[in-house]
Amino acid sequence: MTEDRIRAPAVARNKEPILEVLRGVLPDSGTILEIASGSGEHVIHFAPHFPALTFQPTDPDERAVASIKAWVKDSALDNIQPPLMFDVMQAKWPFKKLDGMICINMIHISPWRATEALMRGAATSLRSGAPLYLYGPYRRRGVPTAPGNEAFDTSLRSRNIEWGLRNLEIVAMLAQSVGFSKPAITEMPANNLSVVFQRN
Repeated sequence: MTEDRIRAPAVARNKEPILEVLRGVLPDSGTILEIASGSGEHVIHFAPHFPALTFQPTDPDERAVASIKAWVKDSALDNIQPPLMFDVMQAKWPFKKLDGMICINMIHISPWRATEALMRGAATSLRSGAPLYLYGPYRRRGVPTAPGNEAFDTSLRSRNIEWGLRNLEIVAMLAQSVGFSKPAITEMPANNLSVVFQRN
């Protein structure tokens, strides 16, 4: 299985800062759904620090799911469920009464309708009071966008016109329209943000 593992350079840079935020966000026990788990490196880094939580990684890409399986098997961690092939835009989500949700670096690398689907699905799948944790770069009203993020946005749009940095205020309005709180925002390295919504 080891040869199936993908290594994402960004994970090495952001996994510790994200973990520090999650320490103050995730509940003491329960089930945490990770959306768009990618390589699987994040979940195997987080899981040992929350032994009373069960993590459910997901991804819509077969190659990513194979990588997650390989990382999980090699980690020998017992609080990570086998990864599921799952696309946020599928009509019905098979999850209920989740205690938290994590979504790292998906919103800007997907069409806007994926963000809309994420919010709708999270609203119906999370328990009252449960956190929805988002991580990535955003545009913010009244805050100059870093040159690196501008260049990243241009690169994303050249790959897919439906991708690109989202306006945080619009993302927050969407979340609140389906029953989430106003976001708690934490500045992160490399001009990224941790954005946490609570299910009302």
